[in-house]
Parts: sequence; structure tokens; C-alpha cells
Amino acid sequence: MTFKVTVQPAGLTFDVARDEPMLTAAIRAGIGLPYGCRDGACGSCKSRLVEGRVIHGAHQLRTLSVADEEQGWILPCCATPQTDCVIQARTVAGAGEYPVQKMPARVASLTRAAPDVAIMKLQLPANMALKYRAGQYVEFILRDGSRRSYSMANAPEHLGEPPAIELHLRHMPGGKFTDHVFGAMKEKEIVRVEGPLGSFFLREDSSKPIVLLASGTGFAPIKAIIEHLRAQAIARDAVLYWGCRNKADLYLHDWALQVAADMPNLRYVPVLSEARAEDAWSGRTGLVHQAVMADLPDLSGHEVYACGAPIMVESAERDLVARCALPRDAFYADSFTSERDKHGDDAPRGAG
Repeated sequence: MTFKVTVQPAGLTFDVARDEPMLTAAIRAGIGLPYGCRDGACGSCKSRLVEGRVIHGAHQLRTLSVADEEQGWILPCCATPQTDCVIQARTVAGAGEYPVQKMPARVASLTRAAPDVAIMKLQLPANMALKYRAGQYVEFILRDGSRRSYSMANAPEHLGEPPAIELHLRHMPGGKFTDHVFGAMKEKEIVRVEGPLGSFFLREDSSKPIVLLASGTGFAPIKAIIEHLRAQAIARDAVLYWGCRNKADLYLHDWALQVAADMPNLRYVPVLSEARAEDAWSGRTGLVHQAVMADLPDLSGHEVYACGAPIMVESAERDLVARCALPRDAFYADSFTSERDKHGDDAPRGAG
């Protein structure tokens, strides 16, 4: 049995199998709905149910409360239709442009960029071209079927030869996946990945100045977007704010300094929240989104691309919209939601 879902105002329709989440079917059909975690934790896909009935699987109540459901809100990533449905959701041009593929990949290199951050390069199979947009992510498919998601840190123009994607992984002690990455994993190990996934990427139909806002390893997809800006000679003014606890956590600080020196339209503002005496830090301190607010009190003509810890993303959206006049639909985000956030499990989304 299948049900038909219609997306308004775009007027797009797709079929959903019984007991299948709406978003899974939309991705298969190439329908560009917004989404991030696919696990009911980040809220990126939140949409309104206009007609029909759905049942929600496991999700975070802070993302979709009982009151939200009573008001007609749904999370397509974990909502399974029980009838034909009509939903109201903004569509994302380009989100479904490239096919989602499962493929083997080989660990080409694994280096420590910081005590708890590894940079992994995965060599892709020569007979399977991975096409993606800078900012999207892949999922590792583990032996028990569980998944861990990490954003590509290199733009598609920088895959190299042989083609390889770059991923930034933070160690979370006790994590099912990252304990292996920081322990027994060796070069040439074969892993399985699926992608591209996600709707976090540059909207290229705009000429507005850009704020690129990252915390921790949320820097990975932001790095890919910067590489894409440079590769395509996109001349929009951009400023990168990268927030970390201390200087050691700015694991590609020299790269960011160099790329800002090379790109006339890009500025770089690092911000430390817990600078230590040994950091000898004379730069900005405090919360990274508050540095944005101090420098750019009027964001009415900007777009913001934010990636990192959920608390940073949520605080940035709330405060930049409420206090800096940022239009809500000009805030694009990828919240690195951890497995603990999702299910009380052990390893993080993107950040660990």
C-alpha cells in the first residue's frame, strides 16, 4: 500500500510506502525538502500538515511538542502517512538534484588536527562518481546497521585525483564509531557510506552578503562552502566567524587565515569562549554568535549559514532574528546533533 503526499505551495507529489517516513520517500523521488539529521532532533524539516493523518516515530519533544502536533506541525523525517496527505513546506532547489548512493570507500589518510579532532580522507570508488553540493554530508553505515553522519569538508571542485572526500571527526570517548576512528582504524580500511544528504548549502540565486558561522567541527561544511566560493569566483562579500573553546580547537586556524588573505571578499573572525593563559590570545572572546551581533547589528540584508552544536545554532537563530533583523528565511543551518541528543546513544552527529 502506498499513500500520495502533495507538497504545497510547490504542487509537487510523491508516493510513500506504508510505514515509510515521508522524508525518505521524498529523497528517493528527488523532492527537495529541507532536512538535517533525519532523526527527529534538529527540526530542519518541520512542516505543516494541511490534510491527512500521520503517525510520528521517535523524536525529540523540544523539536516537536504535543502542542506543536495539535497545531498541525509535523516532522517529515519521522512522520509516516496513514492516509493521502497534503503538507505545506518550503522546497529547496537543488536538494534532490544528485542521486543518493551507497558505496564502499577506502581510508586514504587519517591525521590528528587537534588532540580530539581527526581529519579523514576517504578515497571514493573509481567507477562511482559522488556528486554533491558543498555543505552536504554522508552517512557511515556501521556493521550493526547504525549510522553516523559527517559533512564533506572539501568542495566538489576539490575532490582531487583519485577522488577523495575530507571529513572532520571529533572524538567522543565511549562513542561506538569515534572510539574506533581514534583507536584501531588504520589507513586502507574499507568503510561503507551513503550520500549526498542534507539541504545545507549555498543558495546561489542570491547576491546578499554572507555570514558563515561555525562552532567546533561545524567548520567542516563551512570550509567546503568557502572552497566553492573561491572555485566558482563568486564575489559575494562573506565573513567567517569560527567559535571554539580554546586556541587548540581552532584546528585549521592557519588555513582560515590564509584563505581570507587570498580572497578579497572574505574576512575571518575567530572567537574563543574559554581562552587559556597559555593561548596568549589577543583576539575575540565570548560566544561566537554574540560576536556577529556586535559587528553586524543590522542583518536585514544578509544571509547566515550556521553549523555546529545545537545550542549555538538555536541561540544564533533566535537572537539574530529577534535582535539583528535577520529574516528567518535567510537563516540556513546544519545542527550537529549528537546521538545522545537523538536517542541517548553514544556518538555524535558530525561533531564526534
